[in-house]
Order: sequence, then structure tokens, then C-alpha cells
Amino acid sequence: MGCVFCQNHKISRGGSGKEITVERLVEIFGELCDKGANNINLVTADIYLPEIREAIRRAKDTGFKLPFILNTSSYLSVESIRSLEGLIDIYLPDIKYIRDEDALRYSNAPGYPNIARAAVDEMVRQCPECIFEEKEDGMILKKGVIIRHLLMPGMLIQAKLIIKLIHDRFGDSVLLSLLNQYTPNGMLDGYPEINRRVSENEYRSLMHYAENLGVRGYMQDKESADECYIPEFDLSGV
Repeated sequence: MGCVFCQNHKISRGGSGKEITVERLVEIFGELCDKGANNINLVTADIYLPEIREAIRRAKDTGFKLPFILNTSSYLSVESIRSLEGLIDIYLPDIKYIRDEDALRYSNAPGYPNIARAAVDEMVRQCPECIFEEKEDGMILKKGVIIRHLLMPGMLIQAKLIIKLIHDRFGDSVLLSLLNQYTPNGMLDGYPEINRRVSENEYRSLMHYAENLGVRGYMQDKESADECYIPEFDLSGV
């Protein structure tokens, strides 16, 4: 995807990064485990799925036990998701849009609504319920699907339609995460309609709608829409 509002544009478009081997990726999994990680969160790993699959297989062959999370835009084929069965424990997909014209304008993603729905259907088929493990610091998700939606300025009606779609389609078998972290990235001169933060009233209305439907999931504080939560990316230590 090519989201014009991307918060991580320094790495998604900045040409930064460091090439690593599959072997090094497996080592990184182990290093994170040694540091006390609860899971391995593969963020926007969509274009690297062949290498990701191989690294996870190698890690699991050595007895690696941490859950693997695929953190994805959902702009993936069903075949790609199916190839991950037995490798990914937790799916963390977005459903960004329900209107094709918005997906094309803001993310250069033709056909996104139907593609994302089919991809998430396959994720839920593989992980049909959320399974938690109790730890000293609370309940930790071990397997399941959490579907995210980022509320964008002026798109409250679309967000409510997406929530209803998810609830009608999956009920309580998934969790829903409603994000309030939209932060203009300084590159939206050609998109004045989304060149602002989401208002408190917009997000509150979305929360009330979700509560009235009986949706299970998570919400965010208003403070999450702050540039301080966008890190300065330094990949020198990878």
C-alpha cells in the first residue's frame, strides 16, 4: 500500500533500512526472546512473506515457543495468508476502508475492501477464537485475531459501517481495536480533508456506537494522537 498519511514514512519511503539474511532474522527472534519479549510482532511484513515463512519454520524447528504475530494492512491474497497456517499464532490485521474510492485515493490500493475482507476471513478460519494466558502482569493473548480500524478525519460513517461489518461477520470470535492515533504527517497539502487530527467528538461517537453493538475490544486515549509516539527510526543496530 502507499498511504499518503503514513506515520512511518521515514522507513516506508525514506530509503532507509538494512538488508539481513533469514539466518540473522532467526537470531533476532532468539535475542528478543532472551530480552523477555511476550511475542514476535512482524510489523508490515507483507512483502517479505517468503523469507518470513522460512525464518519462522527454522525457529520452530529449534523449539522456539513465543507466539508470532502478523501485523498487516490486509492487502494480501488469500493464498498468501493460507501459506502461513500453523506459523502465525496471532493475526493483527487492519480493515482500513469500506469504500473503494477512499482506498485508491489515500492508499493507492485498488480493490482493497474486498481483498481485505477475504484475507481476514482466512485469518479467522485459522484462528477462530482468542486464547489468553494469565501471567503476573495480566492476560496475554496467545492465539487469535484482533482487527484494527484507524478512525480518520471526516470518516466516522465509514468507520461505523466497518465496525458493523466486522461484528456481523465474526461476532465475539475476534477482538476489535479502534485506533485514535491518526496524526497528520506534514505531507498532506493535496489532501486538506484529512490534514487534521480526529476530534474528540468523532472518536467518542464511534466508541458509543461500538458499545451499543456489544463489540469486544480495545480503545485508545486521545493522547495517542501525538507526534511523540512516532519514533525516530535508527536501524544502525539491526
